[in-house]
Amino acid sequence: MKIGRFVPARGPLRPALIALSLCLALLPATRAAADVVIGVAVPRSGPYVAVGEQVLRGVETAARDANAMGGLDGQPVTLDVQDDACDSNTATAVANHFVRSNVRLVVGHVCSNASIAASDIYAQNGVVMITAASVAARLTDRGLPNIFRVCGRDDDQARLSAAVLAERFRDRKIALIQDQTPAARSLAAATKDNLNRIGVNEALFLSFSPSDADDAALADRLKGAGIEVVYYGGDAAEMGRLVKIAADRGFRPQWFGTSAIATPDFAKIAGPASNGVLMTFYLDPSRQPAAAAVVKAFKAEGVDPTGSTIYGYAAMQALVAAGNFAHSTEPKPIAQALHTERFDLVLGTVGFDSKGDVTAQGYVLYVWKDGSFTPAGK
Repeated sequence: MKIGRFVPARGPLRPALIALSLCLALLPATRAAADVVIGVAVPRSGPYVAVGEQVLRGVETAARDANAMGGLDGQPVTLDVQDDACDSNTATAVANHFVRSNVRLVVGHVCSNASIAASDIYAQNGVVMITAASVAARLTDRGLPNIFRVCGRDDDQARLSAAVLAERFRDRKIALIQDQTPAARSLAAATKDNLNRIGVNEALFLSFSPSDADDAALADRLKGAGIEVVYYGGDAAEMGRLVKIAADRGFRPQWFGTSAIATPDFAKIAGPASNGVLMTFYLDPSRQPAAAAVVKAFKAEGVDPTGSTIYGYAAMQALVAAGNFAHSTEPKPIAQALHTERFDLVLGTVGFDSKGDVTAQGYVLYVWKDGSFTPAGK
């Protein structure tokens, strides 16, 4: 709390006023530090736990580093971590929890459906939300002034996927598949739309219900149809199982995944069959000069900062940088700073456009080999 300058009253001072002036004189001139509580919403249960763990690891490390440098506007940062399970209803409950707890700044959510559901509540209550992993274009296309992301957009990802499919596999039989989850369904539809617009038609466009039995049946169906390339926007665990089961049944097409498989769990599940799998993912900041010191610190602690780890770090880093620029812990000036200024983050020097999308470089094509992914090149 700031203490205003004490102005003596005219005329004789009453005893009570004298006592008050003495008390004020004894108070420190600087503001007493009080923790800034930042909400963190990630899946700690359900199929996207691996991505949630990456984001949380990045957020926690960024908060620790920020506190070592003086915190947010001179106040220590503490975290209120909540599990949204990548579920829309649970995300809504988490958002309401933050509002009731007077948490005004949030890093989250991970899955786009969860972010979209929660963002309406944040917008209504003046809470700033910044996501490290939600890619749905709709999240920011609605123009909510306090919603941001440091990751890419799924429409950009779909355009790159379609361009790669058309350039590399125009003369192959391509299947676009999805497992009826919102992310996979959206990416498959957008990729199909972009691919068809380029003038390439897929041989199959279908959905399936993930399970070992259905995965085996799907692999047999794709093999029987002579499919040579399979595009799938599912999560790391499901795609890993599908790739492995298909390989075990003698079906080894060119698999093509999305940012959802950017975790070592994919290669652990798929095993050797993961080698050669293509994947679109954001520019990997762990390989960029701006993130070198942070990456080195992660590795010194035995942490592999791949996947969404650095993006979790960047989301927290952006909130702190904007608060320090605005000299405020309040959401409105922080949102204004994010929209108007550029900040040196682990992603490089970036800002946020009028929608809240980050200005960093977009998606890149990667290839899996020996348990990790690297840029695929030409």
